[in-house]
Amino acid sequence: MQRILAIAWLTWKAALRFKLFLVIGALLIFAVVGLPLIIQDDGTAQGFTQIILTYTLSAITALLGLSTLWLSCGTLARDIEECQIQVVATKPIARWQIWLGKWLGLVMLNAALLAISGACVFGLLQYRASKLPADVQKTLREQVLVARGSAKEASHEAEVEAETDQILQEKVKTAAVQSAADLRELRQQIREMVRADSQVVPPSYQRIWKIDLGSVKSSLAGKPLQLRIKFNTAQRTQSGTYDAMWQIGDPGKTAYFRTNTISLAPDTFHEFAVPADLFDENGVLTVAFANPNGTALLFSPEEGLEVLYPEGGFTLNFVRGLGIIFCWMALLAALGLAAASLLSFPVAAFFALAMLLVVFSSGTLADSVESGTVAGGNAETGQMGHSIMDVVLIPSFKGILTVISLAKNFSPIDSLSTGRSITWAELGMAFTQIVVVLGGIFAVIGIWLFSRRELATAQGTQ
Repeated sequence: MQRILAIAWLTWKAALRFKLFLVIGALLIFAVVGLPLIIQDDGTAQGFTQIILTYTLSAITALLGLSTLWLSCGTLARDIEECQIQVVATKPIARWQIWLGKWLGLVMLNAALLAISGACVFGLLQYRASKLPADVQKTLREQVLVARGSAKEASHEAEVEAETDQILQEKVKTAAVQSAADLRELRQQIREMVRADSQVVPPSYQRIWKIDLGSVKSSLAGKPLQLRIKFNTAQRTQSGTYDAMWQIGDPGKTAYFRTNTISLAPDTFHEFAVPADLFDENGVLTVAFANPNGTALLFSPEEGLEVLYPEGGFTLNFVRGLGIIFCWMALLAALGLAAASLLSFPVAAFFALAMLLVVFSSGTLADSVESGTVAGGNAETGQMGHSIMDVVLIPSFKGILTVISLAKNFSPIDSLSTGRSITWAELGMAFTQIVVVLGGIFAVIGIWLFSRRELATAQGTQ
């Protein structure tokens, strides 16, 4: 361990010698302090939080991520290219200790920079919150500067799949299906139709959600809740808003709360408070929506409706959010070092950035997997094309998405900006999946490549 720490200290000295620590620190301070001063919020709690939390934490993540990749590629690749690593390798120290020492140094550097920038964000947030009007502060403390748990209606995916199969069997009897690809496409269309039917509330109809609060019901006695909703529609009104009537609680079983007709905008999240103790003895909260409009409204299972309840304080929630960002930085350090273990500095940096591009393109990969082809569709007929490459690419895309999901499924910035709870279990899961599993894979590959690299011939012939 002493040897690993010695290499970590040398990595720190290299970062300080090249003024990287000072440059990144200055950029982070500018992002934290300067950005909120330049961009004005709209005076609401949501707008205020978007400036302070979303923008600043996103800027911090981007700056730290790029600097981590750059330094992790450079600190090993340049040491090899400039023949400095030979001096270290001749000492009684193993190659794997050199590799881990550099990774540990980068991780410690990121921890220091993230702690400094995170403290600045937290201090600025508290300071600027104290300058807001009293009613805005109240909303901020109830909806943003808090750790709230979330409860949604149980998934109906099993029922959707069962109804899809039933309709598909009837369609196959009356329609000619040319190939397995046509059958897969037909099933996809039927499934989307069934899903839409379960999500759409037609005019003059109502939709009822049964939300099980689970084991937390005993801790929510006497505590008000928040209802978070979002809907979509294919038709637009002149005013741009739609009337909505809500009833929370089950009359005859529990107390209930009924709203007046309220106007809500589509494609936007709305939150309003719900009185306490409206769920039944089993912890089930009944929410009913009546649609008095002349057009149908759609509530998606992912974002349509959820119940938010207080679960903890903001300070620890903020620390746990920074912890997940720290896990991302540890993974990027392992990625950069693994690339530099075999490649030269420019090629290693290009490879690492290409890997990030694949991650950012995961939405496109997911669309291809969902449609079952990379050929795209015909704009005139609406039919999906198919290619022989699908046999290889679609399974490959599924594997890539599975690996990417281990790191990308965690969203600390979005959770913090909306007052969502980031639990210790979620942080532990993030550390396990991002650092231990993914980082461990890159570490094993990097150490294996570095241990077998001929350092004496790395500089090439003159």
